[in-house]
Amino acid sequence: MSMSSQSKTAELSVTSGAANFLRNYYIYFVLVAVVALLSLANLDQFALFERGNFLNKRNIINILRVSAPILVVAGAFTLLMVSGYIDLSIGSTMGLTAVIYAMLAINGMPFVPAFLLTMLAGAVLGAINGILVVRLNITPVIATLITLSLFKGIALLLVQDGVSAIKSGGGLKMPAWFNDYGRDGVFLKLPAAFWVAVAVTLVLIVVQNRGKLGKYAAATGGNPTAAKLSGINTGRTVFLLYVIVGVAAALAGIARSSFMSLGDPLSGDGMELTAILVVLLGGTAFSGGEGRVLRSFVGALIIMALTVGMLTIVPAYYQTLVIGAALLTAAATNHLVSQKGKVS
Repeated sequence: MSMSSQSKTAELSVTSGAANFLRNYYIYFVLVAVVALLSLANLDQFALFERGNFLNKRNIINILRVSAPILVVAGAFTLLMVSGYIDLSIGSTMGLTAVIYAMLAINGMPFVPAFLLTMLAGAVLGAINGILVVRLNITPVIATLITLSLFKGIALLLVQDGVSAIKSGGGLKMPAWFNDYGRDGVFLKLPAAFWVAVAVTLVLIVVQNRGKLGKYAAATGGNPTAAKLSGINTGRTVFLLYVIVGVAAALAGIARSSFMSLGDPLSGDGMELTAILVVLLGGTAFSGGEGRVLRSFVGALIIMALTVGMLTIVPAYYQTLVIGAALLTAAATNHLVSQKGKVS
């Protein structure tokens, strides 16, 4: 091999290595950049870590506390999209399970059985999506758009006429423990809902890296025909992933219901869009086959940091624009880096 060929090979190797590094770790740099910018934005008014500054301890705790719903959903939604499928009903599932949880609690059921029954309800709702997509072969977008309306309609029907949510009133009162799960600090002043989200994410990271389900999801999304020929039951894999997403949505519903001290049938509105943004921001391919649970978790932190951080920096009518621009920039950067890595 000539010297010029060796030089070109070495140059391509370095370029490919740099592209791979950026593709794998760019999301962490984005998180650091977002935190730094938000912390410095009003430094002329509030010193670092002072109340009013983004890095104030109370502000960080608040952000993590309100992040529990999207954090617990991000990992499950990632695995489903890695398999090449999507669930647009996740917000309605969250809203319906929030109502179910509040109904069980306000009618006297203790925390543990109410929690478990709500998770079971989420699994059933996820299974309905799985049946529509896997058994009836309805396109995922169409199937989950149907259940989006169906689940929301059921949630609205469960709420009595004249009120907007299941809450204290009319002779019924939420039990004293209802807010504990989503509000009361159990470790580092963060509530159980946050730590459950962290635990679920860790489990799903292990599942993705070491478990058969993670490998089967990637194979199904990467090349479903080859996956079937290799003996993978792709239908069962996708069905199970829909059930897992349903359970994650139920956990999000419980967290939101507990935090708000009511069961709002519309509490999950927009969650489907947020979940899609989170996983795409984390580098998950919309077409399937590629994506990491941990990166989606970080993507969720970025979105929540932007959402809460913007409140004290720019007027309300600019917040959506700023957040959208930041997400577009990050997603475009990820896409360009990924494409460069493939070409290299």
